[in-house]
Amino acid sequence: MARTPYGDVRGRHENGVAVFRGIPYAAPPFGPRRFRPPVPPERWEGVRDAGAFGPTAPKPPYSEAFAHLLVDPVVPGDDCLNLNVWTPEPGRGARLPVMVWIHGGALTRGSSAVPVYDGGAFARDGVVLVSLNYRLGVEGFGLFPDAPPNPGLRDQLAALEWVHEAIAEFGGDPDRVTVFGQSAGAISIGALLAAPRARGLFRRAVLQSGPPEATDRDLVRRMVRRMAARLKVPATAAAFADVDRTALAAAQAEAGRRSSPVLGGPAFGIVVDGDLVPRDPLEALLEDADAPDGGPARDVDLLLGWTREEHRLWLAPSGLLDHLDRLGTVALAGARARCRCGPDVPRGYRELHPQASTAELVGRLVTDHLLRVPLLRLADAHRGRAPTYVYEFAWPSRVPGLGACHALELGFVFDTGDVPAAVRLAGEGAPRELAEAMHGAWVRFADTGDPGWPAWDATRPVRIFDDPGTGAGGNAGGPCEPRSVGGPYEPETVGGPGEPRVVHGPYDRELALWEAEACRSSRAVPVGPLAADGSPEVHPPGSPPWGAAPLSAVRRFRRARSGGVRRS
Repeated sequence: MARTPYGDVRGRHENGVAVFRGIPYAAPPFGPRRFRPPVPPERWEGVRDAGAFGPTAPKPPYSEAFAHLLVDPVVPGDDCLNLNVWTPEPGRGARLPVMVWIHGGALTRGSSAVPVYDGGAFARDGVVLVSLNYRLGVEGFGLFPDAPPNPGLRDQLAALEWVHEAIAEFGGDPDRVTVFGQSAGAISIGALLAAPRARGLFRRAVLQSGPPEATDRDLVRRMVRRMAARLKVPATAAAFADVDRTALAAAQAEAGRRSSPVLGGPAFGIVVDGDLVPRDPLEALLEDADAPDGGPARDVDLLLGWTREEHRLWLAPSGLLDHLDRLGTVALAGARARCRCGPDVPRGYRELHPQASTAELVGRLVTDHLLRVPLLRLADAHRGRAPTYVYEFAWPSRVPGLGACHALELGFVFDTGDVPAAVRLAGEGAPRELAEAMHGAWVRFADTGDPGWPAWDATRPVRIFDDPGTGAGGNAGGPCEPRSVGGPYEPETVGGPGEPRVVHGPYDRELALWEAEACRSSRAVPVGPLAADGSPEVHPPGSPPWGAAPLSAVRRFRRARSGGVRRS
């Protein structure tokens, strides 16, 4: 049994650790509380049973193209703002490191009940693991004239405040909290890093395959307007609150079915709100690094990284890889529009990766633009404030076509590679040694702040997690050229047999292309680029004024359907 701020809970002992599931950290966000910031739950009398996962937030299912790869359980009920705790030693006095997991799913799908996210291995290794649910899609990230923005992000903040107040009762140290998340979860953490109201709630942060970013408010408004048109109601929170949540989820799925990270389009995301998110998170973290006080994340240790072939999860299951290869130069023109860059960037990528197909080049361009370049810029800016570590997950899935794709590393981080949900994405025969290395690094980072390889400095060290049996870190029979981490050039590599393999500056040449493009754009005259779906786009002052590809090319690029998955 354990005590929380709102009542006592009884968990279960499983495999030598105590597990508490479905603990409310906020009141059910429905009825008069729908589309509103979270409020504390009502206190309960007696001891509440915490043996099963609590309700999940309303969400549409994954499309058929992705449902066979990504498991997303649904638990019905209103009390969806809940969390789970795995601990090796419940009760005050243990003062163990704490890790708080924020799941991904494009801010539209996912939950803490996904089997891959089981926290037993972390508790086994001396960490108190907390996972949480938060509002998704239009319920959590819709933008309305009559409701505050970002209620889903406010849910996450409320959960972190619960951890700060209550985790000592479960054996955790509230002064040694590490937040970690993947994809949309990492994007959320990026926003929390820059949020003044979150300061002091965590000591360390892990961003897996997701950079700090804010979504253009007009993209979110367009999603809401599309849903309103399908539902035949006004685009207001009051009107949406009267819609059955099942009908709302169905309208959301239909409105967003053509959006994806590669193709762009309207989507739900965290927006600048002048309150919790006072400015673009990446801008705040980069520009405030030189502030006298070091900025909002000045004392937070960072672990940042990605998978080598992120784009393959977004392109392979839906058949878009073959489609983009057939489009050829039209696909590259669409990628230019998506990345708002001139022709020199894709031309430079072709020179660096001469063996790559058109689809691979498109995937690399978009992945670097959206993910790797922002994370590398964050690593550079944070270097003087607190230790920062960078990794790349390079082991290729045994499932044909997926390679080292988005979300593949999760079974290794949680050391849950043997559960069927992890095998769906990784295939059979994932190396046990790789899970031990990656999971162990996350545990060490939470415990000591040092995952086991050199911190980011002028030499730009990147820890490569790959098949321990290859010793080379290549794709080991994967779909790309043998050295996709650096193309035809060979960055300096250190690490002998049995040691962590570290590559210095593996993306320096790609990064140089983007920096040169930024310099060119700063001298250019704005030309009014098009959005990725071909509509006119208005850019705020200081945004890149790169021209877009012709409208016909962009439309043909986006015509292929992505199954509605934006980030997973």
